[in-house]
Amino acid sequence: MKNSQQLNLFDLSQNSETEPLRLIKKIPNANLPPLEKTPTVIELFAGAGGLALGLEKAGFRSLGLIEFDKNASETLKKNRPNWNVICNDIANISSLNLEVCFGISKGDLDLISGGAPCQAFSYAGKRLGLDDARGTLFYHYAIFLRKLQPKSFLFENVKGLMSHDNGQTYQTMLDIFTAEGYTAKSKILNAWNYDVAQKRERLIMLGVRNDLTNKLKIGFPAPRSYKPVLRDILVDVPNSAGMQYSESKRKIFELVPPGGYWRDIPEDIAKEYMKSCWRMDGGRTGILRRLSLDEPSLTVLTSPTQKQTERCHPTETRPFTIRENARCQSFPDNWEFCGSVGQQYKQVGNAVPVNLAYAIAQEIHKGLRGL
Repeated sequence: MKNSQQLNLFDLSQNSETEPLRLIKKIPNANLPPLEKTPTVIELFAGAGGLALGLEKAGFRSLGLIEFDKNASETLKKNRPNWNVICNDIANISSLNLEVCFGISKGDLDLISGGAPCQAFSYAGKRLGLDDARGTLFYHYAIFLRKLQPKSFLFENVKGLMSHDNGQTYQTMLDIFTAEGYTAKSKILNAWNYDVAQKRERLIMLGVRNDLTNKLKIGFPAPRSYKPVLRDILVDVPNSAGMQYSESKRKIFELVPPGGYWRDIPEDIAKEYMKSCWRMDGGRTGILRRLSLDEPSLTVLTSPTQKQTERCHPTETRPFTIRENARCQSFPDNWEFCGSVGQQYKQVGNAVPVNLAYAIAQEIHKGLRGL
């Protein structure tokens, strides 16, 4: 099915150990095999393309990327005009005949990927299967699995999902995947172990359709020996927009040494700055935090100026720019982000680090080749 036909269908429901810099600056086009031998993927909740870039680099061919946020969708379209980007509510898409929309028969798709935002949906003891997730975005991820029955799936989310509601939310997800005919396994991966200059832990779940478990073997990627730090990536960063501190905050941050935080400045100044946070128990190491060139970044967030999650530049008294954050997420320098400055920060902060995605995608691709 041609791309234009796909888009028309969707419009019916439209409602609205190498040198460090080589890991970051450029993602070369993969030497793809012929299309009929190239594994296919449909990505849900695609965001600004971190996961999609990793899959592309590993040799996957995208049949479609669904993303509701207009600015993130524009980012995908601007950088990859050939991608079938669908800016729509996933609830509208999951209700369609997906085999017709994506031009693929049930059971033929190689991979569904994405990380659905997971609201609480556990129903301890009720064992309602897919009904447990009805009304949540995860429900639509599961519907894609039910309707297309891909050979495998990749689901990523925050580390805390495993312990949410005493583990019941995570268990409900596993029950649903099992009920839809899949065997799944999970692991917490730290992006720093996969050529990313950032400490960022994510829950990665890999699933294989039950009829293929004896033939399709997919493992988690082994940690790399090279672990980049900020000194490796904050070199020749392209100029870009970035937020600034207020003058009063800037003067206080000038007192903080690289790698330091509020405990490294005079107590009276720290106490005045922290106000009610001064009396908090724990959770304060992010306040007045200046990063160090000899360490990886802390987790890149969607807003660079919030008090409890501050990440000041190691040598300059300011937050990281958009392109510096993008380097920390291992995006290539030529990947452009659309929308306001705030929207661009949000897209970068919400993304899966490209090099982490690539490491995972390589393992999935290797397993599929074994078929």
